[in-house]
Amino acid sequence: LIIPAVNDVYAELMIRYNEVSASLESGSDTDKIAKLKVEYKAKSDAELLMALKPHPKSIAIAQAAMESSWATSRFFREAYNIFGVWSFDKDEPRIAALKKRGDKTIWVKEYPSIKASVSDYYRTIARGGAFKEFRKLKMKTDDPFALVKKLDRYSEKGAEYGHELTSIIKFNKFHQLDANN
Repeated sequence: LIIPAVNDVYAELMIRYNEVSASLESGSDTDKIAKLKVEYKAKSDAELLMALKPHPKSIAIAQAAMESSWATSRFFREAYNIFGVWSFDKDEPRIAALKKRGDKTIWVKEYPSIKASVSDYYRTIARGGAFKEFRKLKMKTDDPFALVKKLDRYSEKGAEYGHELTSIIKFNKFHQLDANN
């Protein structure tokens, strides 16, 4: 279910990354570049490229497996929310979690498709302040085992989250899917 959507989104993101990289080198499409910098909260060309470069598919697939309980979670079944992405906007499609944080309801985004969920997940990683070190490291390496250590802020599990992702990637040989990136 997840792999075809991750493959599609990854391919689309790589095309955009390469196009923007070429535009930056040639000095063309300056309006488009300026809009992308605003959208991705990038202060420089380098930060924009960090945001736009997609991370290895193995990480996305492992996170999808973990966050959706292998596509069995209620969030996945009712809202195509594969990655447990929260919603803070009452005007967007969303569903309530069954558990509350104190007296606050937790909301998660509702998506029209698996692909939409995967796209939003990559966008979340690309823009979130919590993932800045992850974005920096992915410009130096595509090694999923090094990169997952920088996702400690994705989950309340902290550093344990990266260890669990490493186990899932290794056991299921998801890193083999990165060979055709």
